[in-house]
Amino acid sequence: MESQNFILHEITPLSDRDCFYIVDRTKTEFTYPMHKHVEYELNFVAQAAGVRRIVGDSSEVIGDYDLVLITGKELEHVWEQNECHSPRIREITIQFSSELFFGNLLQKNQFASIRTMLEKAKCGLAFPMEAIFRIYNDLDRLATESQGFMAVMDFMRILYELSFFTDARQLSSSSFAKMETVSESRRVQKVQRYINSHYQENIRLSQLADMVGMTPVSFSRFFRLRTGKTLSDFIIDIRLGYATRMLIDTAKTVAEVCYDCGFNNISNFNRMFKRKKGCSPKEFRENYQKKKNLV
Repeated sequence: MESQNFILHEITPLSDRDCFYIVDRTKTEFTYPMHKHVEYELNFVAQAAGVRRIVGDSSEVIGDYDLVLITGKELEHVWEQNECHSPRIREITIQFSSELFFGNLLQKNQFASIRTMLEKAKCGLAFPMEAIFRIYNDLDRLATESQGFMAVMDFMRILYELSFFTDARQLSSSSFAKMETVSESRRVQKVQRYINSHYQENIRLSQLADMVGMTPVSFSRFFRLRTGKTLSDFIIDIRLGYATRMLIDTAKTVAEVCYDCGFNNISNFNRMFKRKKGCSPKEFRENYQKKKNLV
């Protein structure tokens, strides 16, 4: 049974004749509801400590500064007031189309780092403070740039600068964002595709190791080296991503979600969920649905 709540599908002001749309606001609170849109978005927030940022199934309370890039077309997101009491919040939002990189421009070698960044940002990408400090003046200047061509060049430079911060964090889980995880290793790719297709089943290390012609011990080390996660953590994250999506999009019980996503023990599911998400599955569903907008 499907949930009856819907997330606001925003129709942005971006024109087909423009490369991007930018708005620079000073305000005292965040009031816009949970939403999604087909355009890519770079969102900068200053003096907003205490605001809760939700991107997909990620929920974090931000500090004074926040910079996030979102390229997932169906990835819902919101910045909500939460415990922020700042009298002067600044927010710069830049929305741009994937067609900004016309033809196969993005496939050229000179755009490799930007291409990788945009791919990762399908799950939402939060940049470290060093990145914010690096591009702050450029962003500030871009907000007041009156010459259209120069503004586009400035924006491309900002994306280029940000693309070198490989420590930017992906926010939403890939399975929640409906994004296929991609590795440079063909062996890892093969295993990731298998896990994404068989997450509901019992998955054994020896089975995956055989699939790529390695011993279990060697493959376990290899997988962690290439992905930064243990195989067990990767499988749990994939299952939890599907679980959070199911909690939001369906009316299935927590127990049904648990077993449908490959967990065979409800207590273990609740414990894993709370450790990763900071709340129980029931609380996650209730909190998330409160932020949905009926349309």
